[in-house]
Amino acid sequence: MAGFVLKLKTKSGQMVVKGLNSKSTIADLKTTLSSLTNIKENCLHVLSGFPPKPLNLSPDEASLETCKITSGDTLIVEEKEPPIESVSFSTSLQEEARHHIITDQFASPGILMKKVVPADNSCLFTSLGFVLGGKVDLTCASFMRQIIAEVVATEIDNYSEAILGKPNTEYCQWILKPDSWGGAIELAVLSNFYGLEIAVVDTLNAIINRFGEDQNFAQRVFLMFDGIHYDPLYLEPLEGGSIQTIFLASDQRVLNEAYDIAKEAKSSRQFTDVDKFTLRCMVCSVFLTGQIQAQQHAKESGHMNFGEIK
Repeated sequence: MAGFVLKLKTKSGQMVVKGLNSKSTIADLKTTLSSLTNIKENCLHVLSGFPPKPLNLSPDEASLETCKITSGDTLIVEEKEPPIESVSFSTSLQEEARHHIITDQFASPGILMKKVVPADNSCLFTSLGFVLGGKVDLTCASFMRQIIAEVVATEIDNYSEAILGKPNTEYCQWILKPDSWGGAIELAVLSNFYGLEIAVVDTLNAIINRFGEDQNFAQRVFLMFDGIHYDPLYLEPLEGGSIQTIFLASDQRVLNEAYDIAKEAKSSRQFTDVDKFTLRCMVCSVFLTGQIQAQQHAKESGHMNFGEIK
């Protein structure tokens, strides 16, 4: 079993895991991850695959091979509150459980940069896939759309027609279509599903909208939004090495840098005013002004391919 290696991404950086093999158990994996990350075993939350999905860490005796974990795979390790039965009912202990971030591990010195992803109506999902998995993969959108549809369909009270702008069933059918754009509702669902805060740098208004901010998530990722299109942000270390896409939610320095990006982008007009921008339908060549006209034209004609006219 020599040569069995796993890549590990944590809030403090990336590392390589050795010493395991395909016959190692989930218990062995948890022990190893806990030792490397200083996260208690019952607080481990592990994502694997692409797009990343939560890994079932039970039963302990299951082998990595059985769980389809192979050499070369990348695991994203987060810290979450332990199950309620393992937390004391003492108020002070409950507060400790909520503030479980290791505060002495922050992003290394570097520059926040934008990774441009395709403008194909799935840019939100592609961007989130990049900050989770470290690469641009256009196949992750369908998985994320499915997750959103399932959550919305099962939480009817939380996702009424008043919230969705259309009947629950109609929305679920709509979001599964590859030409449907994602926005605030989808970001909120995905923030909760992945257990991390999604900070959206809005260059039109020079603000940051933080989805999951009230959930006390340990980690944060950054997306940039120009009024129409989403791109992911990542940290390029000044001293070289691997980029960083997942940050401590308590890292105010990186958050301040993101605010600076928002203000700079607005001042240099790196945004699209969705009420005034001019589009041309690439199917029938008709010219349209603003998002509302484009949506109406798409509804009436079925045309979904638009190009912005500068």
